[in-house]
Parts: sequence; C-alpha cells; structure tokens
Amino acid sequence: MSAHPDLSVHLLLSAGRGPQECAWALAELLRRLEADATRQKLRTERIETVPGDRPGTYRSVLVRIAGAGPEAFAASWSGTLCWQAPSPYRASAGRKNWYVIARPCQVDTPRTAFAEADVDVVACRTGGPGGQHRNKASTAVRATHRPTGIVVVVDTERQFSLNRGIAMRLLRERIEHGDDAAERAVTTARWHVHDELVRGNPTRVERPARSPQGRGGSRSG
Repeated sequence: MSAHPDLSVHLLLSAGRGPQECAWALAELLRRLEADATRQKLRTERIETVPGDRPGTYRSVLVRIAGAGPEAFAASWSGTLCWQAPSPYRASAGRKNWYVIARPCQVDTPRTAFAEADVDVVACRTGGPGGQHRNKASTAVRATHRPTGIVVVVDTERQFSLNRGIAMRLLRERIEHGDDAAERAVTTARWHVHDELVRGNPTRVERPARSPQGRGGSRSG
C-alpha cells in the first residue's frame, strides 16, 4: 500500500499565438515533461490535444499528472517554457528560442447534490397584498439550503404545502444555475491561458539531447 495518496493535477500547455515553431516546441517539451514524470514515478495522460499545422505538433495540450505529489512536479513545469533549438522549418530564421505557456488548471467543478434533507423549512408570515388570510396565516415558507446558504421565501399560494413545493423547486434551480456559472468560469479561465504567453524570461529552458561527447539536457530556473 502506497504511503502517499494518489492525487492528480491538470497542466495546460499552449503555444499561444506564436508561430508554427512554437507548436513544434510544445510537442518537444511535452515529450520531455512525460519522460521527466516517468522518472519521478508519476503517470501522465493527454486529456485534450489541439494539433498544429505541421504533423506531430500541438497548439495546446491538456495533461493529467497523477501519482504521489503531482503538485510539485506540475509547479516545476509551470510558467513560460523555452525550447532552445533552430527552427526545423526555416533555415534562415535566426531565432532559436521558442516559447510555450504552461499553467495548472481546474478541469471541472463538482456538481452540488440537492437533497430535501439538506433544506431547513420554516413557516412564516409575510405582508403585502393578498388579503387578510395571507397576512394572518403562517402559510409562507422560508427555505434554507444549508450546504450553500441559499435562502428563498415563497408566499404565492395560500397553502403551506404548495409554497413548500415551489420553494424546493426554486432552490434546485438556483443551485443548478450556480453550478453552471462555476463551470463557465472554469472554461473561461482555461481559454485565458492561451493569451498569457510572454516571450522571454522563461521559468524553464529545455534543449535537444546531444551526442554523448557533448553537453545536453535542460536548465530550470
């Protein structure tokens, strides 16, 4: 039995709006990341991939990293990543630094399970139009969903049971709408990553492996 819980994080790598070399750099960096994860006994899975214009290149990749302590590993591969190598497409290009952005991201949000047992219902009186009966009888309902703190008050009907049913429906709808809004916020945050790429000042630099006589490998800072 493992001494550490098996956890997972998601890392989004994006070539942003960079040239095709950045999509090539992303593919190279992704392979380097996966090899690094294997050495650290972590598992990786490509959840979503958006291909580049050239075969074997990617505009973006969402990677799931799982195992013991994936957060520290993801942090070491977060920020502006640089693949330092000549362009494979343009011999005349003097530029050798190709940048990719990498950010941990949330993929989904848990849905809030609705159960009537989680709702506190109390009878109350409400004022306003509706005649003497509504003002005197405690037929209105104040319903509180304890897990979220959402409260609704319903007094549209003259029967407590009918108001209670309406209150339950309203609570369910508000909870579902809140979950939908949270999911949209997560998706929006992921799309914003593509526009965060800034050239220069990389947090990690990787280079192609060289022959045994030369020096190769990577540098992180």
